[in-house]
Amino acid sequence: MHPTLADDLSRLPELLQSARDLAARELAGLSERPVVHLGTAPDRAALPAGGAGAEGALARFAERWAPGFSGSAGPRYLGFVTGGATPASLAGDWLTGVYDQNGSGSAGSWATALERETVSWLRELFGLGEAHSGAFVTGATASNTVGLAIAREWLGERLGVSVSRDGAAALGPVHVLSGSPHSSIGKALSVLGIGRDRLRSVPVLPGNREAVDVAALDSALSALDGRPSIVVANAGTVNTVDFDDLRAVAALRERHDFWLHVDAAFGGFAALSPSYAGLVDGLDAADSVCVDLHKWLNVPYDAAVQFTRRRDLQVAVFHNASPYLGLPVGEPDFVHLTPENSRRLRALPAWFSLMAYGRDGHREIVERNVALARELGERVAATDGLRLLAPVRLNVVCFTLADDPTQERVDALARAVAATGEAFVTPTVYDGTPGLRAAFSNWRTSAADVDRISGAVARAL
Repeated sequence: MHPTLADDLSRLPELLQSARDLAARELAGLSERPVVHLGTAPDRAALPAGGAGAEGALARFAERWAPGFSGSAGPRYLGFVTGGATPASLAGDWLTGVYDQNGSGSAGSWATALERETVSWLRELFGLGEAHSGAFVTGATASNTVGLAIAREWLGERLGVSVSRDGAAALGPVHVLSGSPHSSIGKALSVLGIGRDRLRSVPVLPGNREAVDVAALDSALSALDGRPSIVVANAGTVNTVDFDDLRAVAALRERHDFWLHVDAAFGGFAALSPSYAGLVDGLDAADSVCVDLHKWLNVPYDAAVQFTRRRDLQVAVFHNASPYLGLPVGEPDFVHLTPENSRRLRALPAWFSLMAYGRDGHREIVERNVALARELGERVAATDGLRLLAPVRLNVVCFTLADDPTQERVDALARAVAATGEAFVTPTVYDGTPGLRAAFSNWRTSAADVDRISGAVARAL
């Protein structure tokens, strides 16, 4: 064994304590850490020949790189939809590295059984029935890709071809319809060989809405003359967290032949609160569902879950035929259900957080975030020089300059907010108007943080 590696092994408890001490210091200062770092990163260093050992690597990291890491895990990072890491999920994430299980198969470890238990808890959390099976993947993009891959195989089933064997070209033109699809849908269609341009935007409801017009969707499906298609419904759009009427969309299958995929990346968490659960009414009718977990479940990157009613088609797409892996029989191993052969045990941080805080604890996070988003929305509406672009429907505040909201001026406002170090929001375009969006999904965010966020926006304005 290399002498430095042998020395690290002999001192492993002390090394882990040093890492723990650094982590504790960083977490203790997270609320006051600059939310983003806009400075220039260090120049690239040469690859060490001999190595500095774990203690030396920790010291070099703390000195050279740690100061430039953002406070994105903290309470005032409102860009994109970014959660933090609850204490229990952080502990679970550390133990994921300690045990270093390959969660692809069940041979020799209980790791796969733990993932199945966690998936069943999440299925219950989102109001899905036992007909839905699921698996952990890296994020919403992977979850949407898996769901649409199963939908692609379903199209083949309907048309009498096997896409997993013959390829996507065997389908001919594929029709994918959606009202306000997330950008990851187009990316998934590109990866799957269906093509970005096969995604057709269906008109949305009038009056500052992003929800699909179900009557327009009905007409678009009728125009396909009975050819099977894919409908992507949205449970929480990015700009304004609008929800398609999932029950009404699903009812269209009484006269149209389509696979219903629901992108509920963060909006699915509305199911946790009695006040907002009605927004996802009908989710159980979906053929496949995407939910991201490093958003509102507040587990560390990266983690998401995908659900489907057609695990048989999922196995047809993703099974890995090899003598040393075995065939997918009975309860298929995850190697036969997801793109990866080797898989990190992403379920463990989620298991820890669900076990630690249960349904009630995670419901409190959702309801608090929604209340704080509405508070910020009220402050934006009352601020001279700003206006809301849409009502605050759940946990995102979409707003812009009251006068002359050009892309250049809005981008400048976003940079000015970031430069305060107090908050971070991301630019967007809503209904043709450049704007900013502030997304609340961090378990730490409090009313005091809203004071600081609104103050940063006012100073930047």
